[in-house]
Amino acid sequence: MKNIAILASGSGTNAEEIMKYFQNSSKGKVVLVASNLKEAFVLERAKKFQVPSYNFNKASLQSGELAQKLKDYKVDVVVLAGFLLKIPDNLILAFPKSIVNIHPALLPKYGGKGMYGAKVHEAVKESGDKETGITIHLVNENYDEGKIIFQAAVSISPGDSPETISQKVHRLEYKYFPNVIESLL
Repeated sequence: MKNIAILASGSGTNAEEIMKYFQNSSKGKVVLVASNLKEAFVLERAKKFQVPSYNFNKASLQSGELAQKLKDYKVDVVVLAGFLLKIPDNLILAFPKSIVNIHPALLPKYGGKGMYGAKVHEAVKESGDKETGITIHLVNENYDEGKIIFQAAVSISPGDSPETISQKVHRLEYKYFPNVIESLL
């Protein structure tokens, strides 16, 4: 059985789907949910699943304190689920090819610093693209440039708003992210 840690900065809907998926799994278990924001609702979601949570700041991320905490929990895979800070080298070195992220677009489109959440969906809408989707990728030292593991697409109708696009993308995230994580175990 592999140990999974989830890093999140917000509400944690993807984190909840992951915790739900691995609740009765023989392959993996979510052993820690960590957030850089004390008020992040993901910490409440962790309580619902009786998963320990940990709050940290940017300094502890940079110093290696978070990496040590993950090692203390014997984490095998680190999952970014709406985590908005750049992953420092110390964490990448501590978990080589074991940090996975989900991006709400078909990379390499609409990736990079500052491209997250509603900003991505607004850019997709403005571009007039006929499809968008999700990209699940390994994390490296650059935003959204790690090896792509999985992509799934959904069509966009001319009348779709950024909010409608977001809903379509969320459905893909909930459907595929836990399965792809399991395949990495």
